[in-house]
Amino acid sequence: MSVNGISNINPIDIAVSGLRAETTRMNVIAGNIANSNTTKTPSGEPYRRMEVILSTDEGIGGVTVDQIAADMLTNFRRVHQPGHPEADKEGYVMMPNVDLPVEMINMITASRAYQANAAVLKRYEEMVNIAIELLK
Repeated sequence: MSVNGISNINPIDIAVSGLRAETTRMNVIAGNIANSNTTKTPSGEPYRRMEVILSTDEGIGGVTVDQIAADMLTNFRRVHQPGHPEADKEGYVMMPNVDLPVEMINMITASRAYQANAAVLKRYEEMVNIAIELLK
């Protein structure tokens, strides 16, 4: 059955896909925060901030994690710390491109989106229970 080109939309599946996507976002953001002072990774560079790229399923059928990609647009920070083991001859250390206030805002946004998807599930359950009561 199709109404205006929208077929078989299941609010439970859509909300669950949103919960999964926001959980992934929160995990990646937590990793960014945890590595905000990591000056050396196995590649020899400072930690590079990661971002979650989301995409929609068919039409409005939900959301999926398309990829988790490194932020290649933001430069590493150069911080003067002469005593640091990774400091160059001028006393500067290349630090990760993680900006803690930005990560905290992203965490709040992901948390609120998670809460919104959970609210959709709760409202849908209430709607189903009302429909069942009406059918009795």
